[in-house]
Amino acid sequence: MSDLPAAFLPATGTRERIGLEVESGVLDENTGLAAPYAGPHGMAALLHRVLRDWGGSPHWAEDVLTGVHLEDGTKLTLEHGGQLEYSSPPADDLVSLVTALRVTMQALAALAQQYGLAIVPGGNLPFNRVDTASWVLTVRGGVMRTYFAALGPEGQGAPHIMKLSTSTQTTLDHLSEDDLASKLRVQVAASPVVAALLVNSPLYAGEFDGVLSHRCRDWLRMDPRRCGSPRPALHQPLTAQALTDWALDMPMIYRRGADGYRLAGPRAFADHLRNGFDDGTPPRWQDWLSHLDQIYTTVRVRRTLETRAPDGPPYPHVPAVPALWTGLTYHPASRAAAWELLRPYTPQQSDAAQRALPTAGLATRLGCDSVRDLARQLLKLARAGLQARVHAGLERPEAVAYLDPLDEILDTNETFAEQTARRWRTSYRHDPARYITAHRIPPAT
Repeated sequence: MSDLPAAFLPATGTRERIGLEVESGVLDENTGLAAPYAGPHGMAALLHRVLRDWGGSPHWAEDVLTGVHLEDGTKLTLEHGGQLEYSSPPADDLVSLVTALRVTMQALAALAQQYGLAIVPGGNLPFNRVDTASWVLTVRGGVMRTYFAALGPEGQGAPHIMKLSTSTQTTLDHLSEDDLASKLRVQVAASPVVAALLVNSPLYAGEFDGVLSHRCRDWLRMDPRRCGSPRPALHQPLTAQALTDWALDMPMIYRRGADGYRLAGPRAFADHLRNGFDDGTPPRWQDWLSHLDQIYTTVRVRRTLETRAPDGPPYPHVPAVPALWTGLTYHPASRAAAWELLRPYTPQQSDAAQRALPTAGLATRLGCDSVRDLARQLLKLARAGLQARVHAGLERPEAVAYLDPLDEILDTNETFAEQTARRWRTSYRHDPARYITAHRIPPAT
């Protein structure tokens, strides 16, 4: 294969658009436990209902229905533990993006309610243990579990991430190699600050144990070679070739051949390029793209930039996530100011903040500085970026207000996780049904 760096460079005609992925638990209305895959009240039944009522194309993993691709470009797919992922078609502005999310997810919530189920975004499944959530039985998932189990302690978080975690991710475009460098370095440097601001997975098996983000904690125990910060992003020069060299040094988890998915072996992808896979076949371009999909850094770099660091917020506040990243990324002056703010911090300080934030939240320190103070400055820059886009006719004025819930977090010094933990003890009275009533996506009427 030649020109591997092309996988990181934009296609001709790319323009700055916004994509959104929202992962949710699909939970029993009374117990809060995740719906199984099979059965009359399971995820397969819900997906078949979507196909029957809405149309679209089924997505299969072998003989397992794992998703529906709708005619407007929306994708509804299952994660390994049955979590439901909404993936938007790219939108030109935030209000269009959020409107499409609301229409689809509230209609889906109405379907789910007919099965006694509630759709609940956030950072994890709050009432399951890792041993009580069921797997979606696909071959790829089984191969991945085998790989992570072989890592020992460095892979022990994988079952928690695969079965229990949910998030809200934003996908943004870059327009050239220089633009890639400018945007990626800011997103990576800001990731621990944004993750600390948005911690929102405080319950595990219905208990609050002092961890504000079980999801962020578990990512620290899921093969550190392919998680955390993409190393080239905080070094100079940041080029597509540097990203390629970094990815080539990483082992590939699995590949898909004529007989299905199989482990790729413990060797780096560069070794597969030189010597072929164990069956003697050489890597194809699709193997390289699949390998890049098997890298789970805080920002996943391909022809787009997928921001993955924070937990998902409560449903009413989901728009805050794409609004924050869009304001910081798509306005050159805000992006440059954010980089000047964050560039003094070393990769080691960023790593230390990532380790601290699951329990410290806004009390996390980045170097010697307060994450809360840094978050306030980033939020100010994001707001200026959105206002500039409004003035340029790229956003509607109401998009700026999507950031308001983040101002409230900073003003009250209480994260979404801390709000939930407090309410779990008080107004929810340790009752999963009360939690579900407060956190579910409201069904369309």
